[in-house]
Amino acid sequence: GDWDFWTDWKDRRLWVTVVPIVAVTFPAAVQAFAWGRYRLPWGATVCVLGLLFGEWVNRYFNFWGWTYFPVNFVFPSQLIPSAIILDVVLLLSNSFTFTAVAGAMGWGLIFYPSNWPVIAPLHVPVEYNGMVMTLADLQGYHYVRTGTPEYIRMVEKGTLRTFGKDVAP
Repeated sequence: GDWDFWTDWKDRRLWVTVVPIVAVTFPAAVQAFAWGRYRLPWGATVCVLGLLFGEWVNRYFNFWGWTYFPVNFVFPSQLIPSAIILDVVLLLSNSFTFTAVAGAMGWGLIFYPSNWPVIAPLHVPVEYNGMVMTLADLQGYHYVRTGTPEYIRMVEKGTLRTFGKDVAP
């Protein structure tokens, strides 16, 4: 969804919860098929690698090739460590129930730390025309997405959301 497209949305608190919950469903289904039918313990990882390849093709040709958004503005989320944890939990436990509880929890808990090295440079506070904002907000300010409503394009000023608490628009 949109929380996974734009870097100025990726540093919000909802991206950390929405993307892992939505993204775990298809790898879990492929993992259940690969393990139940063939006893292959890498179904989620192969599924995520295919998804990541398709997303990079989409981001490169559609976002950069057609509209010239910088690739560091539209990169996909890092899901490979989450998929590896899901596969390892199934391999070690040999239980779909335990994998659904502990593996999915590991999937969600490792999601943000595994994406942090890529997102950290975009959390740097910068001063632009007397306003303090993150570098991701500055990118969103310069690369306007014309199909989005005006309330999304507002640059939030006041407190930095990367340092916690609510923002003051």
